[in-house]
Amino acid sequence: MDSAISDARTPARTPLGASADNGLKIVIVGGFGVGKTTLVRSVSEIRPLNTEETMTRAGEAVDDTSEVRGKTATTVAFDFGRISLDARNVLYLFGAPGQERFWFLWDRLFSGTLGAVVLVDTRRIDESWYAIDRLEHHGTPFIVACNDFGGPPHPPEAVREALDLDPRVPLLFCDARSRESGKQVLITLVEHLQACYAAQPRQEFV
Repeated sequence: MDSAISDARTPARTPLGASADNGLKIVIVGGFGVGKTTLVRSVSEIRPLNTEETMTRAGEAVDDTSEVRGKTATTVAFDFGRISLDARNVLYLFGAPGQERFWFLWDRLFSGTLGAVVLVDTRRIDESWYAIDRLEHHGTPFIVACNDFGGPPHPPEAVREALDLDPRVPLLFCDARSRESGKQVLITLVEHLQACYAAQPRQEFV
């Protein structure tokens, strides 16, 4: 759910350990109002950088807010956060803007990306197709995480069919407001990336 997290719950800046030498870039993508900013905020160990701007009446004709009526701000560039996996490995998190008019930024954000999370609102599942299409175009490994907005649950098989997901792409359900739930999403992505790279044929050097 894309709801605001108070400053009291936002972690203070945590110094990066001197032994950390492996930075892994992760992008969180999805439609408008699916909870990307909330997910970055909930898991980041530093105070996240965000580019949210207040939504105005001028944008009502552009952005469909019928399913996110409580949303008052929107990302116009990207969100940025950081979480340490261990003493040497750090994930750098980039949350992409969801509105179609900002999609031109996505290809640039995907540059150098190790993997991605596609965050989905099952009430508006068709808004996730573009993100999946672009990631497949770039050959970027990804997982799909369905954010909990309440309402009746959707069987995983139905979500897979609606998104035409490859059976090898992990699918899980999460609550973007929860740090533990968000961490599980990232753990699932890292495990998927390890499996993807382990499956690649090894080059033989003469």
